[in-house]
Amino acid sequence: MRAGITILPEYPWSEAEGRWRQAEEYGFAHAWTFDHLGWRELVDGPWFGSVPTVTAAALATSRIELGLLVATPAFRHPVPFARELTALDDISRGRFTLGLGAGGGPGRYDHDVFGGSGGSGGAGGSGGSGDPGRIAPVGPDGSRAARFAEFTGLLDTLLTTDGADWHGTYYTAEGARNGPGCVRAPRLPFVVAANGPKAMDVAARYGEGWITTGTNRDDLESWWASLAELSERFDAALERRGRPRAQVRRFLQTDGAPVFSLGSASLYAEFLGRAGELGFTDVVAPWPRAEGVFAGSEDVLDTVAADVLPGLER
Repeated sequence: MRAGITILPEYPWSEAEGRWRQAEEYGFAHAWTFDHLGWRELVDGPWFGSVPTVTAAALATSRIELGLLVATPAFRHPVPFARELTALDDISRGRFTLGLGAGGGPGRYDHDVFGGSGGSGGAGGSGGSGDPGRIAPVGPDGSRAARFAEFTGLLDTLLTTDGADWHGTYYTAEGARNGPGCVRAPRLPFVVAANGPKAMDVAARYGEGWITTGTNRDDLESWWASLAELSERFDAALERRGRPRAQVRRFLQTDGAPVFSLGSASLYAEFLGRAGELGFTDVVAPWPRAEGVFAGSEDVLDTVAADVLPGLER
């Protein structure tokens, strides 16, 4: 079992730097930040870009793995994004992992801020229509899953193939260069967020890891039951793709739990134990915040570092 921590990109770097350094000093195996333009009830507060944040974190640390949770097609085009990822991979000296997800639909800020179409303004890149001023739009007809599959497939191609051409439904690339390539061959790892069958197929095809927050439930026991069910579904997805179960790490993101996993060191240890029983290899918990979402005491991290993390894989 490996333990990770999520540090929201809401702090100016003068405050955030210490948290990233401390995450490494505590002994967490990996640290992440959210890749959103704004997030839920925090959308009106301070929020910083995820790529510059993780770049700075890579320079402030030396051992801990770093990543984004999760990049989506909602406001990114694979061609320029692949260049940013190559730079992150280089600056971190191969410590960077990319979390990928389909992105939210209506009612999610990353979708709605572009006028509700997934990108109706000049936010970079071209869709399959060839319009260079659009991120590939998505409609209400289930095309979000198809766009995500193409987004992930194109990223995989861009990070492994020099001079890539792509003519898809949502994206076009002509002679896209990828030099110097990734530090880790054939490319940096993908951890794919998936609960539904189509996203699980993407995870089973492209992922070095699968990540889930479980299904929204009101009580903890039913939430754990949802994780057991999702894990079984992912087993089936891997089998359909002909991939061994041991080939793909399984990440539990505790954000979806009905209780805060870092409410106490003992509760956190219980989360790790139960996740391990379900076959998860990694658990990612949010850094405690002073109030609101993920409210808790940062002091619990000292106890976790002293009593829980030393027995885990790093």
